[in-house]
Amino acid sequence: MRGSTRVISFLAVVTALVIGLYLDGCSPRKASAPPLFAGRQACASCHEKEHRLWTGSDHDLAMQEATDNTVLGNFDNATFTYYGITSTFYKKAGKFFVRTDGPEGTLQDFEIAYTFGVRPLQQYLVRFPRGRFQALTICWDTRPRAEGGQRWFHLYPDEFVRHDDILHWTKPSETWNFMCAGCHSTGLRKNYDLSKDAYATTWFEIDVACEECHGPGSNHVAWAKEGNRGGKGDPSKGLVAVLSEPAKGKWVLDPGARIARRTAPLSSPAQTDICFRCHARVVPIQDPWIQGTPLLDAHIPQVLTRELYHPDGQILDEVYEYGSFVQSRMHRAGVRCSDCHDPHSLKLRASGNGVCASCHRAEAYDASSHHRHKQGSTGGACIECHMVSKKYMVVDPRRDHSFRVPRPDLAVKLATPDPCTRCHKGKSAAWAAKVVEKWRGPGPPLPPHFGETIQAGRLGKPGAGDGLMALALDNTQAGIVRATALTLLRNLARPSHLDRLKVALSDPDPLVRAKAVEATDGFQPDTRWQFANPLLKDPVRLVRFEAARTLAPVPNSLLSPEQISVLDTAVDDYIRAQRVNEDMAPFHINIGVAYQQRGRPDKAEAAYRDAIRIDPTFVPAYVNLADLYRERKREDEGEKILREGLTVSPNSADLHHALGLLHARQRRYPEAVAELVLGEAYRRNPYNREILLGLTSILRDRGRSKEAARYAEELVAVMPENAEAMRLLEEVRAKGGR
Repeated sequence: MRGSTRVISFLAVVTALVIGLYLDGCSPRKASAPPLFAGRQACASCHEKEHRLWTGSDHDLAMQEATDNTVLGNFDNATFTYYGITSTFYKKAGKFFVRTDGPEGTLQDFEIAYTFGVRPLQQYLVRFPRGRFQALTICWDTRPRAEGGQRWFHLYPDEFVRHDDILHWTKPSETWNFMCAGCHSTGLRKNYDLSKDAYATTWFEIDVACEECHGPGSNHVAWAKEGNRGGKGDPSKGLVAVLSEPAKGKWVLDPGARIARRTAPLSSPAQTDICFRCHARVVPIQDPWIQGTPLLDAHIPQVLTRELYHPDGQILDEVYEYGSFVQSRMHRAGVRCSDCHDPHSLKLRASGNGVCASCHRAEAYDASSHHRHKQGSTGGACIECHMVSKKYMVVDPRRDHSFRVPRPDLAVKLATPDPCTRCHKGKSAAWAAKVVEKWRGPGPPLPPHFGETIQAGRLGKPGAGDGLMALALDNTQAGIVRATALTLLRNLARPSHLDRLKVALSDPDPLVRAKAVEATDGFQPDTRWQFANPLLKDPVRLVRFEAARTLAPVPNSLLSPEQISVLDTAVDDYIRAQRVNEDMAPFHINIGVAYQQRGRPDKAEAAYRDAIRIDPTFVPAYVNLADLYRERKREDEGEKILREGLTVSPNSADLHHALGLLHARQRRYPEAVAELVLGEAYRRNPYNREILLGLTSILRDRGRSKEAARYAEELVAVMPENAEAMRLLEEVRAKGGR
């Protein structure tokens, strides 16, 4: 399976030297002087215990210079063959090298500059031109030989990743500066220059040290030297980010209680926001990042999309811990990462079921009467049922942190993973579901699960919109689940949903508000403005950005001069945030679309051209630029740019599809049919609106009204209140499509 190959398996965050605003927990405060990095030794002089725990941890070893002491792989002329390509790992003059396939597919020699990660695998970074470092996708398995380790292996063992594949180690998907660096070093500055397409990346410390989580420490050192260690004076103790819990709540297990309670509610998300910065699939929107900044002011986290999560929320792609943990009852109850993990050594607080038993009474839960397995067996381990693991990067098992109740009945309905049959080999999910039903005995059936609603929304089934709307407003569900429902509602929303969408737009959870804005995308511009424009001034940056993106297409003719100014200011801020990631082509697409929607076609064209310049293989840039030329009545240039894209990506379905539509607009029907692949696409995606619309239009224009009517009827079935769909159906029926 093709997943992200970023090695961001460690609790770490990007930091930077900052001047001006610093945050105490989540509240802004003025620092007495701009904080500077002091270095780990300054911390160790007072925090010896924490430094000792950290030494040798995955944070400490996150990235290192390649030396005899740090390189774990076999570089004694060892060879590894991958789909006929033999790579050789060797040493020369005290340095480490690999001879492997380079950017052009020929064998070349590359010097290893840095090691990357340490357990259970180690990757290696190679210095490339223009300041880039590329991560080899041939890795060293650091596990003991008895566990299958001490060998070279490829991250994509089951498919041949050629030199021209986007997943090849020399391509942007494996560029350390963008994909990996921020979560493996302290005080990292990417320093990308778009005009040169080059990096001058720097860091303060090569690994994840103290100040990467706590922030630059010079003011804290000064506070300690001034004799304020008794706690008087500055309550923040000069720290940029205060990660201790102000409420000082503790977990206590009262006599007779089955589950512990906090003595005071969790009052600050500062610690988990620090962890989530790297333990999540996120897009950064702040540079430099400032420790203590609320997560949604500096990052856009991914919700439970089809590509990343199973419909019931179980982990699928390499998503780390955030998306699953925020689904959990633990998170809603105020559990933090440090309740289970030591934040310095990163080790669990206890072994076996001991971590769980610290809050869940062992007599009730660590007992056969609960787990229905022999005491001490695999089935009696809490994590095997409630934290199912999945291997990423071939050898790295990571556990789902949603702490979910096993539901083999859902595995039957949704084809989702079932923990029971992971151990009970040869048994089916249906068998496991019957066993669980027998255990439960007579009583009410298992409650409905949001996964069924999410699955219906993903498939675009008729009526799915109503279920998604209800799920979005169900306050018993986690915010990320409700936000996911709203994301899916974007293509299924109807006018009858507007009153309930208005409720979601004022939800206390900012992630829900942001995705409620996204759900208004399908409505007319005046309706979108009416409902979403107040969120252009939302206190949370992510919400403001989503509002700016959604409202950018609203024509100025509908707005007052003051409203135009507010919208343009928000869109400009959105574009600045996209430029945080301007070293990657997709973000130039976002910039180009925003400019195009605000009536600035020249800037949009420049953005699409930038995307093509820095990554000629990025297909959407060609498609969007051709569409811009269509709007500007420059179809000949559009055809030229699409054919240019096809010289780079000749098998791109999107490019062929766009070229087919261009030919159809020009009434070059035989050429259009040759390019379009809608028939096959329909068989794979029968509820996709764009495919149904395309099939209807092409068949209508070719005079095949009866066939066109068939697809138009299906289009209306999935978009029952869409005026364009109804108009198209009436048109083809009038032409004989009855």
